[in-house]
Amino acid sequence: MKPLLILVVLPMLIGVVSAIPFRAVTSASLAATIGAPLVVYLCVRVLDPDGTWGWLAVLLVSPLVIAVALVTVQLWFGRSRIRKRRIWHDAR
Repeated sequence: MKPLLILVVLPMLIGVVSAIPFRAVTSASLAATIGAPLVVYLCVRVLDPDGTWGWLAVLLVSPLVIAVALVTVQLWFGRSRIRKRRIWHDAR
C-alpha cells in the first residue's frame, strides 16, 4: 500500500497543490517537476529510517513520479480556452 501511495497518489496531490497557486501552466509544471522528486525523497527518508533505500531509489522512480505530477497539472488546467486563429490564405 505504501508504494502505491508514494508512486501514484502523492504525485497527484503534488500536481494539484502546484496547480492551485499558479495561474500559468508552465509555472505549475515547473513546481510539480521540482517538487515531486523532493517530496518522494523526504517520504522515503521518513519511512525508511535505517537508510536501506536512499537517493538512488528516488532517482530510479523519479521519471514516473514526475510524469504523474505533470499529467495531473495538465488535466487540472484542461484544454486551452484561447480561440485559435485560422489562416485561410490559399483556400478557394
